[in-house]
Amino acid sequence: MTKAELVTAIAKGAGITKKQADAALKAAVEAVSNALKKGERVAIPGFGIFTVRERAARKGRNPRTGAVINIPARKVVAFRPAKDLREGVK
Repeated sequence: MTKAELVTAIAKGAGITKKQADAALKAAVEAVSNALKKGERVAIPGFGIFTVRERAARKGRNPRTGAVINIPARKVVAFRPAKDLREGVK
């Protein structure tokens, strides 16, 4: 599903214009992004939970040369789907 298709579905489902749906989608994505940048957890009931996790530093291997390289620690965004979503996809 593309952004345009999502905006159309939101507009139809909420009974609003596509312009309003696009603005709502942008605001929702921005709110989730800002919360994750602050390290906060974002829970959307019936959909899932977005969290920020620490990925530990580790050793890796350059596939071209085979040389061992150090991969630094970093933060990554993780998503855990809600039970209803998990079961609905099966």
